[in-house]
Amino acid sequence: MTSNDPILESDLNAYVDDQLGVGRRIEVEAFLSERPAIAAQVMADLRVRDELRLALADHRAPAPTRPATREAARLLERSLSRRRFVTLFRRVAAIGLFVGAGWIGHALLGPFGATEVVASTPPPAFVEEAVRAHRTTLIRGSMTSQPEATVFDPADIRSATAIVLPDLPKGWTVVDTQVFPSAYGPSVEMVLEPRRGERLSLFAVRPGSFAVRHVLLFRSDGAEAAYWQIGDVAYALVSESGATGDLTKTARDLSRTLY
Repeated sequence: MTSNDPILESDLNAYVDDQLGVGRRIEVEAFLSERPAIAAQVMADLRVRDELRLALADHRAPAPTRPATREAARLLERSLSRRRFVTLFRRVAAIGLFVGAGWIGHALLGPFGATEVVASTPPPAFVEEAVRAHRTTLIRGSMTSQPEATVFDPADIRSATAIVLPDLPKGWTVVDTQVFPSAYGPSVEMVLEPRRGERLSLFAVRPGSFAVRHVLLFRSDGAEAAYWQIGDVAYALVSESGATGDLTKTARDLSRTLY
């Protein structure tokens, strides 16, 4: 199961040592895919680790006196020592930064500040498609000639589209389920009713790229979308602004059911 924790140097060390679970390894690999310099260092550490394992596995010569063993061990020790020093330095710097930011935030905002994470960069294209699909469902809902498909079969949807949908909380009602065309292929749009009179749209699509993206919030023209991605499937939970409670928290709860 993955988490919302940032990638630390300790995670990179554990990745090199094969000490991470599958979910955390995916997060580390996504982190490295966006940072070539750090990825190159990790690959160098992996090479040294494998050279050491190969040297120790070779029983044709005594391991304590074999030059390859001593050289690989020396390189690995140097690499790990450098990493641990950088880790300690970064943690000290981070603590100082957070303490300083905390005092500034306290002075500017008071003891209670906003904790909602809103995307500061343009969202992926699938988020805009999710908002359009949400507005299309609003039009469909107002048309008596367009019947709503309330039968929801996640296995059938997965078989037809290769899209895995999250488990819905107990008490939620599926008002409508449709397969929409998108720029990436078929997408799934669900109209959900957590409570009477409250409507949400859940959009899911395969955007053509692999990523692990934590929940972010995007607002556009009276609508808000909490979006995330797990592997090769992306999701967006959309509602009219102010029509629901904490959309980000609801999206996080849904995302956890996918692991």
